[in-house]
Amino acid sequence: MPCYNEEEVITLTHERLFHSLGMLGLADFEVIYVNDGSRDRTEDILAGFQTEDPRTKLVSFSRNFGHQLAVTAGLDYASGDAAVIIDADLQDPPEMIEKMLEKWEDGYDVVYGVRKKRAGETAFKKLTAHLYYRFLNALSDTEIPLDTGDFRLVDRVIVDELAGMKERERFVRGLVSWVGFNQTPIYYEREERAAGESKYPLLKMIRFASNGILSFSIQPLRIANWIGSLASALALGGIAYALIMRLMTNSWVSGWTLLFIAVLFMGGVQLLVLGVLGEYIGRTYEQSKQRPLYIVRATQGFESAEKPVASAITNMPKRSSPSASL
Repeated sequence: MPCYNEEEVITLTHERLFHSLGMLGLADFEVIYVNDGSRDRTEDILAGFQTEDPRTKLVSFSRNFGHQLAVTAGLDYASGDAAVIIDADLQDPPEMIEKMLEKWEDGYDVVYGVRKKRAGETAFKKLTAHLYYRFLNALSDTEIPLDTGDFRLVDRVIVDELAGMKERERFVRGLVSWVGFNQTPIYYEREERAAGESKYPLLKMIRFASNGILSFSIQPLRIANWIGSLASALALGGIAYALIMRLMTNSWVSGWTLLFIAVLFMGGVQLLVLGVLGEYIGRTYEQSKQRPLYIVRATQGFESAEKPVASAITNMPKRSSPSASL
């Protein structure tokens, strides 16, 4: 569970989550909270939870690295036969974990939540989210389930495969889809945030959306190429027209209007194409630095303070009394 400035809701979330897990009859489970550089009392509250119950574990970043890297860290530290990703705001109900486990025990490796309704969200956000997932799938070579977030259960084999992916600009739901294996949806109604404010304002959502597109498709490069080709063709047509009018007729309009329009058009296309190229080149540059994805300042509740290294498990059998990481 990634947490960033969630002091207003985290106690309620913790109580509801442990109540739900206690009803499942699991042989063992752990709840891993990842404090993503919170500036309020979130870390102190989480540390208190860990002191009270050893099944609670805490990973604290050195600064805010972002939601997707917090999810990544939680999966890296998870030790269960399956792991569930869930946010701290209670928009994704912990009670759905039971249905996820049932599907997992039926043999599915990934059980992802599909939102039938999104309570407490504006019409603008609902519309843009609806259009975004369809636009993403139209561009992407990897089919990503529609209307899904990161709320999902993943088998140990998926966790280990994700641990081997070191790309910096992470889009976890896309990576899980790319890995493959047996995946199935469950449907639920997303609730309103129980307390606090959304950690994804408009600009952050735009960045997150563009990251999903650029991480799973080179179609923007191809589109840029098509636009450049079309602009070049139009420019050649304009040049041919100007030459014919100038050399073969006595009728032409002297002035700067046509030239002005052409310069603006070509300049705009060039900047657009350069912007798309710059995004991909920038990602390559960031990846080439080989910096760690995140830096852990402290852990609590783990036997070792060092970051676990995932083993190369390729076929983990299901257990009749599973343990789980959340």
